[in-house]
Amino acid sequence: MSSPLILKRVRKSFSTQDGPIHVLEDVTFSLKAGEMLAITGESGSGKSTLLHIVGALETSDGGEIRYGDYDLSNLSENQRTQFRRSMVGIIFQQYNLVPSLNVLANVRLHARLAGRDDRDWTRYLLDRLGLDSLAGRYPEQLSGGQQQRVAIGRTLAAKPGLILADEPTGNLDERSSGTVFELMSDLAEESGASMIVVTHSNELAGRISRNLHLHAGRVE
Repeated sequence: MSSPLILKRVRKSFSTQDGPIHVLEDVTFSLKAGEMLAITGESGSGKSTLLHIVGALETSDGGEIRYGDYDLSNLSENQRTQFRRSMVGIIFQQYNLVPSLNVLANVRLHARLAGRDDRDWTRYLLDRLGLDSLAGRYPEQLSGGQQQRVAIGRTLAAKPGLILADEPTGNLDERSSGTVFELMSDLAEESGASMIVVTHSNELAGRISRNLHLHAGRVE
């Protein structure tokens, strides 16, 4: 079940020998339950860092981040791990599949960790993603597009309330990118999930009704 996401004045910087680099400065926005948002911006604008903070992979330096009843600004490391496992699904540009697991096992992996392994839903995902005939294959036996579909299926199988996609079709050609994204967004909508998509592609962002642009760590 999806919940509203609220960010208020979120800040993040990284220390270097030449002094701090301010990556995010006073980022404020909200996302309704079930809503889809595209985050665009040039390289280095803070897009991926913002996504990692929302997904509890990194901590902010200040500000407020709330997802439903969770206050991400005040979670312990164990609570952050549980939040990622139970509430969030993350799709990276690099597929991060487990080489020793076949397609079916990779798709079921996060759902099993979250205690939401639904075999009927998994089989439905495999069918919709065109992976049903590839269930017994291993990642090295798949094309890049097929591996990305497995990564999408793995995320959706756990039925997360919030899906975070970081350049989810960045390694695909334009035609494959559009097809895979449409599948991903349709399935996310079917599951009732909210979704934030970080992308440099204007074509992909144009498929999403709401866009947020980052420039030098600030929302424009």
